[in-house]
Amino acid sequence: MADFQAIAKQFVDFYYQTFDQARPELAPLYRDESMLTFENSPTQGSAGIIEKLVGLPFQKVEHRVDTLDAQPSNPNGGILVIVTGALLVEEEKRPMSYVQTFQLLPSDGSYYIFNDVFRLVYAAQ
Repeated sequence: MADFQAIAKQFVDFYYQTFDQARPELAPLYRDESMLTFENSPTQGSAGIIEKLVGLPFQKVEHRVDTLDAQPSNPNGGILVIVTGALLVEEEKRPMSYVQTFQLLPSDGSYYIFNDVFRLVYAAQ
């Protein structure tokens, strides 16, 4: 079994660094069968996902990862990754909490994102 924890950490570091600096460059991480659900809005396929991410109503963003949990997700080498953290958008001084879940599947010696679910976490009322 591959070191799923190390793979998850490397993936998360790469994903958020790329997201924060050049969102279009995330395209190779998704496939036609990939699905992103961003704040309850589902999008399928690499092209549609990148269009959604690039079209978000902010240009400057910085992700902070607070927790990262990973575990093997299937006998074929998939990895389930759950991240919690905070992000700063544009010049906003108050970070927004988020949770993001990735289902990574192996392909050609690497991994791609099969499922990606992102949610902002709001304070309990």
